[in-house]
Amino acid sequence: MAEIRNFTMNFGPQHPAAHGVLRLVLEMDGEVITKADPHIGLLHRGTEKLAESKPFNQSIGYMDRLDYVSMMCNEHAYVMAIERLLGVTVPERAQYIRVMFDEVTRILNHLMWLGAHGLDIGAMTVFLLCFKEREDLMDCYEAVSGTRMHATYYRPGGVYRDLPAGMPKYQASKWRSQKDADRLNEARSGSLLDFLADFTRRLPKAIDDVETLLTDNRIWKQRTVNIGVVSPERALQLGFTGPMIRGSGIAWDLRKKQPYDVYDRVDFDIPVGVNGDCYDRYLVRVEEMRQSNRIVAQCIEWLRANPGPVMVDSRKLRPPRREEMKDDMESLIHHFKLFTEGYCVPEGETYAAVEAPKGEFGVYLVSDGANKPYRLKCRAPGFAHLASLAEMVEGHMLADVVAMIGTQDIVFGEVDR
Repeated sequence: MAEIRNFTMNFGPQHPAAHGVLRLVLEMDGEVITKADPHIGLLHRGTEKLAESKPFNQSIGYMDRLDYVSMMCNEHAYVMAIERLLGVTVPERAQYIRVMFDEVTRILNHLMWLGAHGLDIGAMTVFLLCFKEREDLMDCYEAVSGTRMHATYYRPGGVYRDLPAGMPKYQASKWRSQKDADRLNEARSGSLLDFLADFTRRLPKAIDDVETLLTDNRIWKQRTVNIGVVSPERALQLGFTGPMIRGSGIAWDLRKKQPYDVYDRVDFDIPVGVNGDCYDRYLVRVEEMRQSNRIVAQCIEWLRANPGPVMVDSRKLRPPRREEMKDDMESLIHHFKLFTEGYCVPEGETYAAVEAPKGEFGVYLVSDGANKPYRLKCRAPGFAHLASLAEMVEGHMLADVVAMIGTQDIVFGEVDR
């Protein structure tokens, strides 16, 4: 007989399931993995160092580019850290807008995860269904910030501007008839809140369609049940957060345990798993989308009834209105100083964390009293999850590696930073 020996193989970074920037060195015994070594740093941008060389208000855009599927949640942690050092209280309406967009971002993230995870494991239709729903939420991002992805919408002291009273509309073209355009524009005739309210009514049915395809699907369960099991005790030791720790049966959620903004005023449940396998983490994320939908609906109701300011009234933090800036010399000076020098943040250090879609995203900020951070450190949830990958894949087959990378919902922007 030929001599049987272990061999080492590269998984990624060009593998479609490695999403372009993960390199795994796998030691194989036939089809079974005996050891895995994740290599990171293929997407390193030096975000933390870059932020230390720029005024506080010019680094918000860097936060969007960390976890580039959960843009506004990253911004939220960063501006909260600045607000704590400044001692600023954010207007109530701005807090509700932030919570609403955090949950919109969570739905965006989980739809992206579900589509990509399904595609990795072999379910094609799910990807198309998820992206159909994502498109509407991307339009909401664009309506408030002018851009579909890297919004830079949250600002220290509130948000950039109030919610728009209208939504962009489709137009007839040689690819789209007037009849089709009218049908697509039905939900867009009112304000952003009307459009989102219509979305919250439609989303449960869309999630049901995905569950019909996957939840009781024999092949899906064969690929995910009892794959990558992590016990609750081990999940705690490994520093898991978000759906990863909740999938293992621990109801840890910063929105409930350490509420920020107005999370203590909205009603929602924390879904938890039982077995801590890939299937449970899938069920947790699907249920989280339903709970986020509930929160968005509650925020819409409150925002409709309560107009008000969305930014603190401080000339040091908010730029003057365009008309004032054109007419008044003092306003012009304020505008110029704000966008060139920014503002000085009192000496001190703080840690602000939000329940991002992937887990606890935190920003540790040190200020020495200057107009730029002395130190900035991000706590990325995906980093702790990726560190456990070697342990999770051991003893599994090669095909299961794909399912486990998918279930961790890793985005390398935040892991590599």
